[in-house]
Amino acid sequence: MPVYLQYYFWLIAASLLCLIVERVRPWRKEQRVLREGIWQDLFWLVFNGHFLGLMMALVTGQLVLWFNEVLHQAGWPVPQDIRLLSGTPLWVQFVVFLVLKDFVEWNIHRLLHNVPWLWEIHKLHHSIEELDWVGNFRFHWGEIIIYKTLAYLPLVILGIDGTVLLIIAVLWTVMLDLNHSNVRFSWGPLRYIFNSSAMHVWHHDYELHGKGGQNFGQVLSVWDWLFKTAYWPKDEEQPKRLGFTGIKKYPKGVLKRLIYPFLKR
Repeated sequence: MPVYLQYYFWLIAASLLCLIVERVRPWRKEQRVLREGIWQDLFWLVFNGHFLGLMMALVTGQLVLWFNEVLHQAGWPVPQDIRLLSGTPLWVQFVVFLVLKDFVEWNIHRLLHNVPWLWEIHKLHHSIEELDWVGNFRFHWGEIIIYKTLAYLPLVILGIDGTVLLIIAVLWTVMLDLNHSNVRFSWGPLRYIFNSSAMHVWHHDYELHGKGGQNFGQVLSVWDWLFKTAYWPKDEEQPKRLGFTGIKKYPKGVLKRLIYPFLKR
């Protein structure tokens, strides 16, 4: 398989792109490249961006086989065989999958903030106090299980072409990296459709501006505007502080952060 058809090629490319742009046009000029916590975030980049994906592929493959067998014995159709968009043009698959995936993940993201035990898992992502692109990868492995589980059925029944899946995966990585980056951009009049760093930085605000928080969008911002969970004072403004209430008591080490949600429960 050509290297450009592999996700890891684009993961590295997106990382280098954000790293360069942050150095050329930094938003917070006083923020150091080797900020506090950068080395741990590089660990999360490798672990969540590579090793976790491999482990999840092994585990979820077996779970899907088991799930399909249960459905088959019950006389129900296997989700992968439904393929609602099979035969449609790739651009149609791309648009439908992008919109549906983003809406599903917007709802999951809200759950992570509003369901107490899910918030304990999601706290790791909000423990970053100096935001940059690599902070995008600071999240607990439990989040992946939650996203994959809740998004499986509404997305797998579409039967999306593999090329579209790769393009969407790359788009998600690039957009989420840029949204967390130390670079200010807002898409101008398209700000009500697409998410940006200028909007997403307020999602990490220490102060909450709605139930559970604000600005839950992934690639799209439209859901936050439609459902009134958007908060965006001005393009140029930034939160005075990032994090969450009680962040000073949140563990600092990798191992403690991995087991923290289970200890809290």
